[in-house]
Amino acid sequence: MGAIYKRGDIFWIKYYRNGKAYRESSKSIKESIAKRLLRLREGQIEEGKFPGLKIERITFDELAEDIINDYKVNQRKSLETLLCRLLHLRAYFSGIRDRYGSAIYT
Repeated sequence: MGAIYKRGDIFWIKYYRNGKAYRESSKSIKESIAKRLLRLREGQIEEGKFPGLKIERITFDELAEDIINDYKVNQRKSLETLLCRLLHLRAYFSGIRDRYGSAIYT
């Protein structure tokens, strides 16, 4: 069971999966679009096809591997410096998911 609510002029939806609440913008000022999105998400959850929001799937470790691969592919001279800096960051951020859905707050 989900809910539709307004934040400013935009309609948002709220739904639950495995006891956890998810909130998502419909990016629309029309309630009908929010209702359709809510039904879609509830259907995906019911069928077991809801992959989760992007912010649930990206971890610091995955992002660190991506930047290391980028430095290797582009043959950047500062790869060694990057590895040293990531070593310090991994001590704290390893396993933590990026809660803003961005590539480490770009």
